[in-house]
Amino acid sequence: MAGHPPAPQAIVINPWMEGPHRGAMANSLTPRLAGIATAVPSYVLDQAAVARAGLGLFQGTLADGGRAAAVYANAAIGTRYSCVPLEWYLAPHSFAERNDLYLRHAVELAEQAIRSALVRAGLAFGDVDAIVAVSTSGIATPSLDALLVERLSLRRDIERLPIFGLGCAGGVLGLARSGALARARPGARVLLVVVELCGLTFRHGDRSKSNLIASALFGDGAVACVVSTAGAGLGLVAWGEHTWPDSLDVMGWHVGNDGLGVVFSRDIPALVRRDFATVTDDFLARHGLTRARIDQFICHPGGAKVVDALEEALGVPAGALEDSRSVLRDYGNMSAATVLFVLERALGAGRQGRYLLSALGPGFTAGFLLAEVA
Repeated sequence: MAGHPPAPQAIVINPWMEGPHRGAMANSLTPRLAGIATAVPSYVLDQAAVARAGLGLFQGTLADGGRAAAVYANAAIGTRYSCVPLEWYLAPHSFAERNDLYLRHAVELAEQAIRSALVRAGLAFGDVDAIVAVSTSGIATPSLDALLVERLSLRRDIERLPIFGLGCAGGVLGLARSGALARARPGARVLLVVVELCGLTFRHGDRSKSNLIASALFGDGAVACVVSTAGAGLGLVAWGEHTWPDSLDVMGWHVGNDGLGVVFSRDIPALVRRDFATVTDDFLARHGLTRARIDQFICHPGGAKVVDALEEALGVPAGALEDSRSVLRDYGNMSAATVLFVLERALGAGRQGRYLLSALGPGFTAGFLLAEVA
């Protein structure tokens, strides 16, 4: 469609070369990212059209307070992708209807990403030893990994790890859990799939500020990664997390009769400015590193204000988080999948050096992953 960013393409990860490693180092048991692929659904939502529709719902309500137009304008988003057309959002839908759509589209989108990732890694379905499935935007029991085993005829002895509830932190921490599985079973091929259909959580009858903000931010997307200690690729060297005390109400879902209602604290940017540098430095220090030794910060772009706060907290120059900003602009906030879209973009552009992946999610938790050349 003319005027819209192209859907992302799968890429294969080629290791870059750099000088002698300092601090955390890759070795023969280091999990490596053999391939990564992203996928988005077919409906393109133009932010201007979304804003017009949103103003029809929110303008003049308590959530609006005269600011609804500014919420859409300041989101720094141009387009998003959705598994349903814009008209779907203009009518009420039950939780059951939403979840039925989630199950159908999540599996279809995950399959697209998985097929591309395996091709780029030079593997077949039968080569996969374990599957990690990350998603927080719908409910699946049997879980998504089981549905994908059946749909793709994966091996019957495959190990499965479904992960629910990590929210936006799920991309970083899902990659970390995949790395841990690969490290525990040297040579095994671990398939990570992250799929979030955040748009389906929009509740037509909810006029809260959180729902207004979600309508300006959320998009749908999926990512698949192949992780193994065998072969070449980006080394996943170390990972960790920090959970703040007394922070359970900062981010999450409120479950209602009509679905999952988003919980956003307005204090998230302030919390990032106040605390993020300290917890980042603590993580890096455990691995003999400092922020000065990180070449690329791969941050989940929760929203434009959060990216601003991250730049300030990390002390990086303007433009250092351009990959995060451009993914937010082109795809919106796809929860856990978003940071891996940022990683794909950085790697596809051939950005050199040591990476630090980070994301914030319910808990309230910061997830970190240090990556370097094997």
